[in-house]
Amino acid sequence: MARMAARRALAAVPVLLGVTLAVFAVAAASPFDPVKAYAGTAGLTASQENLDQLRANLGADRPWYTRWWEWLGHALRGDLGDSGVMRQPVADVVAERIGWSALLAGTAFLVAILLGTLLGVLAARRRGGLLDRAVSSLAYTLEAAPAFWLGLLAVWFFALELGALPPGGLTDTAGDTVTAGQVATHLVLPALVLGLSQLPWFFLYVRQGVGDALDEDPVRGARARGLAERTVLTGHALRSGMLPMLTLVGSRIPELITGALLVETVFSWPGIAAATVQAAVSADFPLLAALTVLATAAVLLGNLLSDLLYGLADPRVGFDG
Repeated sequence: MARMAARRALAAVPVLLGVTLAVFAVAAASPFDPVKAYAGTAGLTASQENLDQLRANLGADRPWYTRWWEWLGHALRGDLGDSGVMRQPVADVVAERIGWSALLAGTAFLVAILLGTLLGVLAARRRGGLLDRAVSSLAYTLEAAPAFWLGLLAVWFFALELGALPPGGLTDTAGDTVTAGQVATHLVLPALVLGLSQLPWFFLYVRQGVGDALDEDPVRGARARGLAERTVLTGHALRSGMLPMLTLVGSRIPELITGALLVETVFSWPGIAAATVQAAVSADFPLLAALTVLATAAVLLGNLLSDLLYGLADPRVGFDG
């Protein structure tokens, strides 16, 4: 495991370098002017001379690859630079928001895994039955539904029609002190929406894997020996059928991040979504590079976690990848 993790870590270095280089190149080619974004409304009436001076002060007049090289040197020393659009250090922007994004994504992922596994096992027990047909139809519907559409639907029904849950934010009002109770209440809808957007894949993989395992000879032999159905299901079929699902843990990370950005925007969740959008629109190079590196690192770690879990669950695979 240690050797495999070390190899992946070494391979991740050029990937992360390439990602940051691409971020600076794409941002430089975008039509958005970081100087006007930094100046805000004052930039609408400012003279060209003042804008040029501001551009020089911000370093926006230099080639993008020069700025990338300078940013990389500072980043390797722990300095991620300053965000022009947020008017604060990039490290502070990330530190203030990454925890809330991680809470939302982690809770939603847990909902998707637990609910998808439970429904997948129940559907696999009687494939073709009423429950199987109903949940499978719902899974295919959710698979095609965009996360932001599910979020808007949830806000309309649970917040506006029923008034059962808050429509967004972290607290009831802007001046409220953040408490665990309020955070938990406001987390329900966005976590449920994001979890439901990821559920179809976990359900379908578990349903297929457990259903195939129930038809294998070892499971039939366990039933012939008179073992209880619960023991057969949890001790034999579920363990074998869960192996393909483990590969989803890493492969769903990119869409989980994308979905989290959309859900955070719909529910005004104070995560990294707003910062990412503002960084992209304003061509905020340091902030955009840092957020992109974080997302890329999360994807690479997710893939590594999938391989490690698969190797632990099935010793025949090993950790040679």
